[in-house]
Amino acid sequence: MADMTIRDVRVMLARVPWPDDPMLAARQFSPHRDLLVVELETQGGIVGMGYLHLLASPVMRTIAMCLEEALIPRIKGKDATAVKAIWRDLWQATYTAGRGGIAMMAMSAIDVALWDLLGKRAGLPLHRLWGHYRSEIPAYGSGCWRVLGGDGMIEKARYFVARGFKAIKMQVAHVHDRRTDLANVRRMREALGPDIEIMVDVNMGWDTDTAIQMGHRFEEYDVYWLEEPVIADDFAGYMRIADALDLRIVGGETHFSRFDLRPFLENPKLGILQPDPMRGGLTELRKIATLADTWGMTMAPHLFPELNVQVMASIPNGSWIEHMGFLDDLFVEMPPIVNGMITAPERPGHGLAFKPEVLRDCKV
Repeated sequence: MADMTIRDVRVMLARVPWPDDPMLAARQFSPHRDLLVVELETQGGIVGMGYLHLLASPVMRTIAMCLEEALIPRIKGKDATAVKAIWRDLWQATYTAGRGGIAMMAMSAIDVALWDLLGKRAGLPLHRLWGHYRSEIPAYGSGCWRVLGGDGMIEKARYFVARGFKAIKMQVAHVHDRRTDLANVRRMREALGPDIEIMVDVNMGWDTDTAIQMGHRFEEYDVYWLEEPVIADDFAGYMRIADALDLRIVGGETHFSRFDLRPFLENPKLGILQPDPMRGGLTELRKIATLADTWGMTMAPHLFPELNVQVMASIPNGSWIEHMGFLDDLFVEMPPIVNGMITAPERPGHGLAFKPEVLRDCKV
């Protein structure tokens, strides 16, 4: 029996250039990709890895300091198999200064690393450790950025469709006026035809009345869902929009933990939740999935298909996995996506490892 006592915790920051891929077109967020990587090593020599990537949020050094000052001293010497006890302890220890935000992001990296340790100790991928449900999950191509304009978004959508995706996501609001947004959605439907699902992401760019008005117009073009139409804290606005439209209203990526999502769970008018594993870890993602299933809601978690596939392969109410390609080139091996379906890997733990040169050459 390997000794699972945590003897060492290592935190690394990396700044990685974007790949030379015109279809990724993600440099709008930042000229580089910032990563925070946490490695937990046990007395028995097993190493678990967790990581954070927060798009353009300039807070990685702050999260690293939170880890060093508040969290790492509390987990050294602990039994790594006590994942839920550690999560609860870290949450309570940072509650008055956290509840979400920096503290929970830091917790999430530790949580992912702990589950990786357990999977490796058991010799099982996480989806089998948790109880396997299915191996393949539908994925949609995300990243038809508003800054690309109408023609650019259509080109990106066709890129996904040519690779077998049966659904894509485009953006509205922020950059274009409402008439241009409506024209872009209409043109996207005309370009893709009736058999490809179109998700529309507002990224919290409208008020409630605008979302209702635009949602009614989007319904004419068989839009699959309207995502984050208003700011995350406007729960009343979400409910008004959901009541007013036949169109699916979805959200959750900006919320922290099941507690932050409680108004959606108590009023299950959003048919699909989109929690982010960087805002609570895999422990919270699994709890949210169970609560969502209780109220007839499905899960389409935010980004990170390489992590989310483990949860989605172990639950009955997973609907979609988001594929954007942000980190694909950084891992030794990614879960494959073929004909719009992502397959859960059978490697122990989460099955992910960064290429050695990423952490060696790009270390901050």
